[in-house]
Amino acid sequence: MTGRGDQPLAEVAELADQIAVTVTRCPDVAGLTQNPGVPVATYLPGRTVSGVAVRPAEVEICLVARYGRPLAQVATQVRQAVEPLVPGRVVDVVIGDITSPPARARGSDSASRASPRGVPQTRGKREPANG
Repeated sequence: MTGRGDQPLAEVAELADQIAVTVTRCPDVAGLTQNPGVPVATYLPGRTVSGVAVRPAEVEICLVARYGRPLAQVATQVRQAVEPLVPGRVVDVVIGDITSPPARARGSDSASRASPRGVPQTRGKREPANG
């Protein structure tokens, strides 16, 4: 039985697994994902490698990026990690989602809260009235 193109199915399965492991080891990748309505997956007997589509001339990867790094840099990081596994194939990277920023970056730390103008807010403290 053959997989994609002339590549045996066992090789396609191994390649899809290798790509999934390589991508998820990238520091700015939180995981693999799907885009609603446009599945990115390698379908194998009895299982699916979600987020990695192995095709004869290309590999498509759909991932969740970690918050903080410019998305173009995340895509380049992934492409550079995967290209040695698939010489001669185009590596398409789709960023399907981004993780939420860390709590500190969202300003949930009460000590770091600031007004929109950057002035620290004080809660429950009022200046005495002049008089």
